[in-house]
Amino acid sequence: MEKLTQRVSKSHSLLCIGLDPTGNDQSVAARLREVVAQTAEYAAAYKPNLAFFLSREGGVELLRQTVASVPDGIPVILDGKFGDIANTAEHYARFAYDVIGADGVTVNPYMGDDAIVPFARPGKMVFVLAKTSNKPAHSLQDVALTRGGYLSDLAAGVCRKLDEEHHNIGLVVGATHADAMARMREISPEQWFLVPGIGAQGGDLQATLRAGLRADGAGLLINASRSIWQAADAGAAARDLFQQINEQRSVLA
Repeated sequence: MEKLTQRVSKSHSLLCIGLDPTGNDQSVAARLREVVAQTAEYAAAYKPNLAFFLSREGGVELLRQTVASVPDGIPVILDGKFGDIANTAEHYARFAYDVIGADGVTVNPYMGDDAIVPFARPGKMVFVLAKTSNKPAHSLQDVALTRGGYLSDLAAGVCRKLDEEHHNIGLVVGATHADAMARMREISPEQWFLVPGIGAQGGDLQATLRAGLRADGAGLLINASRSIWQAADAGAAARDLFQQINEQRSVLA
């Protein structure tokens, strides 16, 4: 996590810029370059969504070019939500790190720790789905355990133990569930959380920061995708959210 912590300290930012490129293939490459250039000043990290690239002709090369366009020192988290058995996970890790050049990934923990550990290379970071920002009618994450808590709590506990060994494993915790955010922080007091759900999905920024910030005022990467991609001025949209986050951090400190 060293690259991330250095970037957060240097930029005074907890803002993660999600890259979910929409539009025709002719215009999207130019828009990606534009968004990265306009928002880099405010970005603690970037998070390209793999599906939005794979659905395009030449999407893998476009993804590689996009990652390469991110200024040095800003980590890139490839949002692939990978989740397969260990030997397959190894190949996904090679794709994410060796082919694409990402600094981290998102991982689905349903198959257990052998779906997570192949991504936990030294110098890389893994964000494991614990409590996601969507609100399905039937959520496995909300299944109650007979010993208390929920399945999402169990996932967080497993990842805390893995982080104690590997020192580079965080959680994905949605901003749309402030109560779950507070539980996750209690279970995982030191880990970094990647936080989708602010903006288009209606997450409450103040409640998220209050529930999820660590004692040092860090520990959260607040992701924004559509609200920045669709903005007429991506840089201004990023700056506004960057300022909102820091204003709230100062109040809560």
